[in-house]
Amino acid sequence: MIALYDVYSLFEIEPVKAAGPYVYEADGTEYLDFYGGHAVISIGHSHPHYIRRMKDQIDKMVFYSNSVQNSLQSEFCQLLQQASGLDGFDLFFCNSGAEANENALKLASFHNDRTKVLSLKKGFHGRTSAAVNSTDSQKIIAPINKGFEVIYHDIADEEAMYQDVMSGDFCAVIIEAIQGIGGIHEVPDQYLNRIMQACEQTDTAFIADEVQAGYARSGDFFSFQRSGIRPDVISMAKGMGNGFPIGGVLINSAKIPAWKGMLGSTFGGSHLACAAGSAVLEVIIEEDLQTHAAGMGEYLMKQLKVIDRISEVRGRGLMIGLQFDKPVADLRKHMLHEHKVFTGSSSDKHVMRLLPPLNINRRQADHFIRALLASIADINF
Repeated sequence: MIALYDVYSLFEIEPVKAAGPYVYEADGTEYLDFYGGHAVISIGHSHPHYIRRMKDQIDKMVFYSNSVQNSLQSEFCQLLQQASGLDGFDLFFCNSGAEANENALKLASFHNDRTKVLSLKKGFHGRTSAAVNSTDSQKIIAPINKGFEVIYHDIADEEAMYQDVMSGDFCAVIIEAIQGIGGIHEVPDQYLNRIMQACEQTDTAFIADEVQAGYARSGDFFSFQRSGIRPDVISMAKGMGNGFPIGGVLINSAKIPAWKGMLGSTFGGSHLACAAGSAVLEVIIEEDLQTHAAGMGEYLMKQLKVIDRISEVRGRGLMIGLQFDKPVADLRKHMLHEHKVFTGSSSDKHVMRLLPPLNINRRQADHFIRALLASIADINF
């Protein structure tokens, strides 16, 4: 007998279809999805344009290897440049955020022949070897992952990070401009700029981890863009494919030039992956979801800040963290089972994360707020 390896805590819910910000069980029970499957659902479930592009591509060709030309990859690059406003970067396709960060760290080490890494406390960069070693969660780092030294600094201690970068001993700094799993904590613009400058002075690679905060979620296409910095490497995934596995690494190739065989991926940038990714970008551009996410985020946070049981509301755009004075597990379960609303957890048990699709409307935002208020009252939270 083969059974599932028991590593996930599962809700007693099985969605069988989805549309927009809603998922449905077989009996028709509707749930408002304010978590988007870990920020993966960027343009809403089953968006018509996305479904159409995927079906069209399946009818033509799903996959061939990166040993042949694939014009869909070039199309994707053009759309990404249009949506992000970035220029002067080259793209390497992969399949997930962990794989993106794994390759980002590898590129940094190729560039300067160093091995030590600087990261932030509460940061999360994935579960593969180098990515998990750079993640501030000792419980999920196996002994075999500890192949290089990592020093974690607090967001509040800019000086300590600066001094370590200026030592010239480190391969890379890897930073989420808005920490996701850590509880929606923003790194100040001054911090990012000072560390970026130190990286430039010491030839240390600056890696911007945009796996969760990227793709218009913060109200900027990439969350670091508000600070005006220009990272050496940018990792991305999650909202990139709206549910189809796709990841990528944007690389300043003038600083880190490619050579044949330097990186590789069997499935990265496949025909179907590119169709999914291009569809997402086309919807973000056509529906101006970046501006929409910024506006809806402002509306939601304004409403949430007047709820006295919430001690702090953090975030930008539709990447929001609600800080409470006690653990939120019971509150989240009540919202899910009694009011049919999905929300997200955090490594901080007192934080509820909100990562809804970027095209939610005010009616759905109000639905969430009513469910939250009702749940707080129901369980006297």
